[in-house]
Amino acid sequence: MYKNILYPTDGSTGADAVLEHCRTLAETYGATIHVLYVAEQQPYGLADDLPVKSPGGMVGDPKGGGSSMAMIRKKSAEVLESVRDYGTSIVNKIADQLGNGKVKTAVKQGNPFKVILSYVDDHDIDLIVMGTHGRTGLDRYLIGSVTEKVVRMSDVPVMTVRRNDE
Repeated sequence: MYKNILYPTDGSTGADAVLEHCRTLAETYGATIHVLYVAEQQPYGLADDLPVKSPGGMVGDPKGGGSSMAMIRKKSAEVLESVRDYGTSIVNKIADQLGNGKVKTAVKQGNPFKVILSYVDDHDIDLIVMGTHGRTGLDRYLIGSVTEKVVRMSDVPVMTVRRNDE
């Protein structure tokens, strides 16, 4: 029934609750688990194309000519590299926890729910298993939920697993 199961994770406790469900499903159906971490497209405040005033009051060239813009781009690249490294450590840790089963790992960059849906199409995913953070009310409305967006927009079944707060 399921040959490829996608386990998108952000390394949170809610995402960790999914591990045993994925393992059981993969063992039952002989499926491959795809563990995916998505690094946000651009961390807030580190846009590549914003002119920034240098200490002397000059505006940096958005094309990279100003030294302040070069410094911001360098810091932005360092932050993104750090986020990718963090994602790699998460997917590798989960792959180790899943043991000897068929596991593939990936770290992508972009808008999380869009990358997840694209990954589903590109890798013939049959089922997505995702954790929830259990937000309700105003928090859920204002912050939104990657899981909720995936549930609403996915063409394949999505199993959601609530974090166990014991």
